[in-house]
Amino acid sequence: MTCGHCAMTITNELATLEGVISVKVDHTAGNAVVEAEGVSNEQLSEAVAEAGYTATEFIELNA
Repeated sequence: MTCGHCAMTITNELATLEGVISVKVDHTAGNAVVEAEGVSNEQLSEAVAEAGYTATEFIELNA
């Protein structure tokens, strides 16, 4: 992921998942923060793959 367009592509794909509340992708840091309910890591990974990228790590944060 090298630019804002890359980040927008991933954001748009993740936002299509039912249960996703918010998405923030930072192309500079190379990461995404997704707030969601009832969405698996596999679903997130598949959405990132649909955008043409690879998700490599998931860190779950509980609010």
